[in-house]
Amino acid sequence: MSKKDIIIGFIIGILTSILGSLLFIKTFTSLDLSTGIQTIKQQGYLGKVITIGTTLDLAVFLILLNRNKEMMARGVILAVIVLAISTLII
Repeated sequence: MSKKDIIIGFIIGILTSILGSLLFIKTFTSLDLSTGIQTIKQQGYLGKVITIGTTLDLAVFLILLNRNKEMMARGVILAVIVLAISTLII
C-alpha cells in the first residue's frame, strides 16, 4: 500500500507543479499559454518557471501531512526532487 501512496503523491506533486507553472505564465505574461511556454523556453527561463510553479507543492505537502497521509507527502517530496534535478538539466 505504501508504494501506491508514494506513486499517487508523486503524480500529485508533478501535476501541482505543472498547474503552478501554467498559473504563473498566465498571470505574469500577456501571452496565451502555448506562446508563453515557447517564449519562455526560447529565452532559457523554463527551468526557473518550473521552480516557481513547484511552490504550490508546499501547500499540497502540508495538506497531506495534516490529513496523516505521510506516504503521499513523501511522494510529493520525491516529485520536488525530480523536478529540481530536471531544472538543472534544462
